[in-house]
Amino acid sequence: MLFVKHAFDQELYTKLKSFPRIVWNNEMKSWQLPDEPQSIHLLLATFRGLAWVNLDAVVNTTKKSPSLAFHNKVNSSNTIQSELTALTEEHIEQLLHFEHYLRSKRYSPNTIKTYSDSLKTFFRFCSEKLIDQLDAEDVIQFNNDYILRKGLSASFQNQVINAIKLFYRKRYNKNMETDHLHRPRQEKRLPNVLSKEEVKAILEAPVNIKHRAMLSLIYACGLRRSELLNLTLKDVQSDRNLLFIRQSKGKKDRLVPLSSKLLDSLRTYYKIYKPKQWLFEGEYEGNKYSEKSLENVMKQSLQKSGIQKKASLHWLRHSYATHLLENGTDLRYIQELLGHSSSRTTEIYTHVSTKNIQQIRSPFDDL
Repeated sequence: MLFVKHAFDQELYTKLKSFPRIVWNNEMKSWQLPDEPQSIHLLLATFRGLAWVNLDAVVNTTKKSPSLAFHNKVNSSNTIQSELTALTEEHIEQLLHFEHYLRSKRYSPNTIKTYSDSLKTFFRFCSEKLIDQLDAEDVIQFNNDYILRKGLSASFQNQVINAIKLFYRKRYNKNMETDHLHRPRQEKRLPNVLSKEEVKAILEAPVNIKHRAMLSLIYACGLRRSELLNLTLKDVQSDRNLLFIRQSKGKKDRLVPLSSKLLDSLRTYYKIYKPKQWLFEGEYEGNKYSEKSLENVMKQSLQKSGIQKKASLHWLRHSYATHLLENGTDLRYIQELLGHSSSRTTEIYTHVSTKNIQQIRSPFDDL
């Protein structure tokens, strides 16, 4: 749904009240209408010249409860707090079309959000030019005067270039000549890994059986956060001691082994909570457990275990891979278990495995 808010103005009120399928939501203290492209187009057409419509919240359609804010044109300049200008109607329309294209191509919600947010920032920075007039020089200026000046990450810089290339290739059938742009040098960072003792302390910290089961499953199967939250009851194949992970990153399915010890914990959890659809449900029946709540579970476990490291959920996945390698598991099997498309991605764990490194004798000891 779209939620429309505005300072009281009789003309705005009268026009909104006449909209098809619009109702007043007393709890939200705003108008409510279906979140559809035609609703946005109708709003823009109706209030053109009458009010400035802040559509920033609806550019990314994956957000919950998107809202629009209406301001009288006289006061609109006071509502822009950042150095970036507001999105124009052309920007909104083109971004909506681009998001529809990404959804039709089955891009993941995270990729759609990332590309949309990147493009939105770029368009707001280059608002003085029409979209079809922007070129590679504008991308370079955006990189120098916005990304570098603000100290934004190299990954964000790459995301912007990727989003721009795809947008112009699909919307305007041109390459934008971004191939000659200098991409940032790729950072070579090693994954963060916990010791087995630290992992054990984290997994044993939660008193709540659901919290303990979630963290245990992430480590025991090397799961990504989204993979855990998307698990359904039928994905646990207890008769085969396997966990089926559906359509994870890269639209790939995979199977990972489930230990008997972990299955016993999952059975105990099931008897207590009796989930109906998702393996781990939130406060309300039928709803998936939220990402934010899962992150809080990890934070609380770190505090209770006394571990001072700023570990995230993904550290458990890195630790799973590293500990497998240290136990002698072949790298090709680890690649399959993690769902990596390339063996080069998995090979990074050879650099953090300390089993062989610790056996190397320093020449200092012979002095």
